[in-house]
Amino acid sequence: MSNQIQQIIQQSIDVKTLLLSDEKIISTLSSCVAEIVSAFKNGNKVLFCGNGGSAADAQHLAAEFSGRFYTDREALPAEALHVNTSYLTAVANDYSYDVVYSRIIKGIGKKGDVLIGLSTSGSSGNIVKAFESAKEKGMITIGFTGSTGGKMKELSDYLLNVPSNDTPRIQESHIMLGHIICQLVEEQYFNTAK
Repeated sequence: MSNQIQQIIQQSIDVKTLLLSDEKIISTLSSCVAEIVSAFKNGNKVLFCGNGGSAADAQHLAAEFSGRFYTDREALPAEALHVNTSYLTAVANDYSYDVVYSRIIKGIGKKGDVLIGLSTSGSSGNIVKAFESAKEKGMITIGFTGSTGGKMKELSDYLLNVPSNDTPRIQESHIMLGHIICQLVEEQYFNTAK
C-alpha cells in the first residue's frame, strides 16, 4: 500500500510539474487575475459553478473571495451558484438539471461579471449552457477543465485546461490554480503584495 500511496502523490506532482512549465497556462492565469481585479474594481461580481467535487471547489473558491484569503480585508462579491438548494431543486425538478446555472445567469448575470466554470471533462451540459448564457450577457468566462477543454473550450474567454484526463488529479490542480488566482487578486486589489 505504501508504494501505491507514493504513486498517487507522484502522479499529482507530475501534473503540477506539467503546469509549472506550461507558459500558456501561466500567461492565462495572469490574464484571469487582471480580468477579475478589473471586474471587482468596476463593481462587478464573480460567479462560480460546478458539479460534484467541482461544485465543492467552486464553493471553496467563492468563499476565498467573499471571506478572506491571506489578508483581513473587505469581502469581495463572489458566489457559488449551487448554494441555494431551494432554487437548485425547484429548477431541476420543474425544468431540467441542464438549466440550473444558465437560468440564474439570465436572472443575475450582468455585463462585465465573471463566470468561472469547473468541469473536469469540459463538457458538463449545465456548465456549457451557463457559459452560453454568460456570453449572451457580455460576461467574462473562465473555464477550468481537463486536457481537451471539451465543449467549454470554445465558450471560454480564458481556458485553464489541466494536462490530465484523471479526474482527481485535475481537481487537485483546479484548487491550486484557483488559490493562485485568489492570492494574486487579493494582493493586487488590496495592494497587499508580499
